[in-house]
Amino acid sequence: MDARTDTRLVPLCVDLDGTLVSVDTLWEGVTVVLFRNPLMLFAVLLWALRSKAHLKHQVAARSGRTGEDWPYRPEVIARLREERGTGRDVVLVTGAAERVALDVAAHTGVFTDVLHSSPTHNLTSHRKRSELVARYGEAGFDYMGNSRDDVAVFDAARRAIVVAPDRAAESWRRRHGAECLATSKIGITDTLKSIRVHQWAKNILIAVPMALNHDVLQRDALINTAIAFFAFSFLASAVYVINDISDLTNDRRHPKKRFRPLASGRMSVLTGLALAAVLLVASLALTLTMPPGFIATLAIYLVVTTAYTFFLKRKLLVDVFTLAGLYTIRIVAGATATETELSFWLLAFSIFFFLSLALVKRYVELDEHGGEASSQVPGRGYMQVDFEMVGQAGVSSAFASALVLALYIHSAEMQQMYSMPAALWPLCPIVLYMLLRIWMLARRGSLHEDPVVFIMRDWRSIATMAAGGVLVMIGAVGIQ
Repeated sequence: MDARTDTRLVPLCVDLDGTLVSVDTLWEGVTVVLFRNPLMLFAVLLWALRSKAHLKHQVAARSGRTGEDWPYRPEVIARLREERGTGRDVVLVTGAAERVALDVAAHTGVFTDVLHSSPTHNLTSHRKRSELVARYGEAGFDYMGNSRDDVAVFDAARRAIVVAPDRAAESWRRRHGAECLATSKIGITDTLKSIRVHQWAKNILIAVPMALNHDVLQRDALINTAIAFFAFSFLASAVYVINDISDLTNDRRHPKKRFRPLASGRMSVLTGLALAAVLLVASLALTLTMPPGFIATLAIYLVVTTAYTFFLKRKLLVDVFTLAGLYTIRIVAGATATETELSFWLLAFSIFFFLSLALVKRYVELDEHGGEASSQVPGRGYMQVDFEMVGQAGVSSAFASALVLALYIHSAEMQQMYSMPAALWPLCPIVLYMLLRIWMLARRGSLHEDPVVFIMRDWRSIATMAAGGVLVMIGAVGIQ
């Protein structure tokens, strides 16, 4: 029987980057190395100057990535398992380094052979074609690929299967009528998910100083608050994207976070970095018309949130205090944007209130993690044994915030600002109700998102805040 007429006797050769996995393993590896130690940039440049093959080898040796760390295309994996089920040889043929290729082959368990780059030989494009033709002959193999580098291999294959093609590969596919394996594509929804538009609700805190100072009807205060809101939102979104890139490994092992655009591979690391850069520039552009105090506050936020992304979020308790501080910085930013004087009591209340919410966030993560008492939450400084302690600290912070609010209401400052300060006393049980309800939901396993975002979406929390707003208005009647 002619091997070319029996598909089972023709090996199916499969590319890795962009085909079997939806990312470029080299550039993800470079990102992991640089995020872990930015000073490695100089070494990376030296490796690249020597050769791309050498760069791949060095990055693979230092990235720490294993076969389970890559976002595989389920459609491709299913197709390969089907082909192997017929007794057909399936060969991984990749320009990736040996370590990456062998780890992928071991993890997937579908390949009968593996061809890869060496420290001196980059197995891509025409080199890959020559290697396959030498082994199997012209038209002696089928090939599954996705990019411009694969076009030369398509030409030598008996049959081509194109996966998520770039422009060059798609042009070749259309000219030759080749099969295209359907895969999911990035869309506007993925972009919105990556920049966490829903998290912008947190930045409403910027309007708190304006509201408490009774400046909501002043044009300049409204404009500056709006600009501050979007400047913070764009900057926070840029940091969210960077955070997702730095946390790729942990996110891909998380039951929910693995579906994020970057973790799933629907968005590439390079696209994510470009998106973060655009958001950062947009944020900086908005600050040009703002008071110096706001610019300084935004700069502090950038420094602290960057430190949190790369370092502080893995430190026990330091992470929750940092989160509480980042929420409070938003209130400070609102005050500097409108050049409003900040109250010590407001800042103290904010710290305890948001510390409680930061702790509930860690409490939920510990609850979802489960496991043995000594097991540690990936990417965090907490062990499962800390579960009850975190809960106790969070509830205590809730009561502390209500106590500080009571002292604030009774302060001489409030007595001067409000003609009916006694009308504000119900705010204390209102705050306790809101926080304790969130803690009870977390204890029941019913809280599955950022607690601040939950407050902004939950109708009971919104109604509670509206009731608080009414009390503030009643107390403010006849402001002196």
